Amino acid sequence: MEYKRGRYSWLLRPFLIIFDLVVINGLAFYFFNFNQSKLDYFTIDLFNNKHVLYFIYVTILWLASSSFLKFYEVYRYTSPINIFSVIIKQCLAFTIIVYAFMGVFRSIDVQSYTTLEYLLSCFVGISTVKLVSFYGLKSFRTFLSGNVRRVVIIGKGEGAQELTQLFKKRKALGYSIKGIFANSDNHEFTGNIEESFKFLNEDKGIDEIYCAIDELTEKQVNDYVKYAEINHCNIKFIPTTNKLLTKRLKTDYYNYLPILSMPEVALNNDFNKFVKRLFDVIFALIILVLVLSWLTPILFVLIKLESKGPLFYKHKRNGINYKEFYCYKFRSLKINKEVEGTYITKNDSRVTKIGKFLRHTSLDEFPQFYNVLKGDMSVVGPRPHMLSYTDDYSKKIDKYNFIFRHNVKPGVTGLAQIRGFRGEIKNDEDIINRIKFDNYYIENWSLVLDIKIIFKTMINVFRGQKEAY
Repeated sequence: MEYKRGRYSWLLRPFLIIFDLVVINGLAFYFFNFNQSKLDYFTIDLFNNKHVLYFIYVTILWLASSSFLKFYEVYRYTSPINIFSVIIKQCLAFTIIVYAFMGVFRSIDVQSYTTLEYLLSCFVGISTVKLVSFYGLKSFRTFLSGNVRRVVIIGKGEGAQELTQLFKKRKALGYSIKGIFANSDNHEFTGNIEESFKFLNEDKGIDEIYCAIDELTEKQVNDYVKYAEINHCNIKFIPTTNKLLTKRLKTDYYNYLPILSMPEVALNNDFNKFVKRLFDVIFALIILVLVLSWLTPILFVLIKLESKGPLFYKHKRNGINYKEFYCYKFRSLKINKEVEGTYITKNDSRVTKIGKFLRHTSLDEFPQFYNVLKGDMSVVGPRPHMLSYTDDYSKKIDKYNFIFRHNVKPGVTGLAQIRGFRGEIKNDEDIINRIKFDNYYIENWSLVLDIKIIFKTMINVFRGQKEAY
């Protein structure tokens, strides 16, 4: 969950990409003679125009290699050693790319020393501009107090204190601490954790929030995540120094201090989100038109005949980034006052006869395709828990794994459900296995996996899967 707001430094990356492409193609035009007359540069026959071929080839492979090697992923906290490392790696990759082209088109009359001059010129030009931009921004932050990010630190532990000192001493990083909040009587803090929310709501210009997650309750973590989502600011987590780092979250190092943040998982890639959303909308429309259009009137009569109350039951659930939404189901219980923490169990007296059938066949879940159409849910994903489930079980599950699970939309069905972890939660192992399979799904998502889970769900329903409560 990385946002860029109120700054112009985000323009630097596209500028550097365009500059690098101009350098490698402009110098190629200068150094290389592809045995082609100037009259042929705009020929329609692409394969006879080596300059055009080289332009397409080198542009595509430069972008691909730089993406793979993370050549442009340089941040204010990136160390100079890492910058020199990615420059060397990218230069080596580009050298292979150029010589591969020369090897394929052996008819090109290019001297070896000319190729070396070309490569050296590219390396010098690109490296110089990259380093000048990096150190130029550092100087801009240090001496002119520009390009600064306004941050809030939550916590009083060793990690939070080390981060505070780092931001104060290293002005070149460009972090301005606007508040430090912790539950402590020490007057060096701006206020306690509860007061931090009032501060954040009053100051909408905060760019990043750093939370010592082990000092917070699950509700407080939820509130910070939701605030960051609504106000488009970054949220990052400070782990305790004696705790092994989780692979679920992205780890960056500020000097030697590890900082965790929400990873950009494949499921949240812009293209993949579009593909999954398109699939969700098409699938939901098929179910709503071909199934619910005739099933709903029938169930309306059957449910009303057995017990008074509405056709649909709606209940609050946590969605992506802990966003609350109303999840819809066909009502399968008698109307009664819902008590928090009172979950449906096997042979529950509240379940009606038609409700028992609906739950056994999972037909009670079908109205959730309306949630899919609204965008609150996906067809496949981690199942949304009751709010009280989220509070209860987050205390028994590593917070980092629990946060990771809420980084995507919940689903009507999911990998955990087809593996048998559905319905009543009888012990801690049930919820632990749910989280385990949910996180596996998020890390290994593909459209093929979604289709496989849907197919397996249908098979389980037709076979008469274990009744869900």
